[in-house]
Amino acid sequence: MAKCEICGKGVTFGIQVSHSPNVVKVKAIVNGSPKRVNVCTRCLRSGKVTRAV
Repeated sequence: MAKCEICGKGVTFGIQVSHSPNVVKVKAIVNGSPKRVNVCTRCLRSGKVTRAV
């Protein structure tokens, strides 16, 4: 399953919990070079990830 590589957010289980995490694969700058990473949308919105153009 997909897991955010920044915060570690992944699938949760329980009553009325969505089993699909809101994780997308984006091209981001990691250690100075562009790389494809799985990131949750909350990390994208908060600016923890610098997207590559």
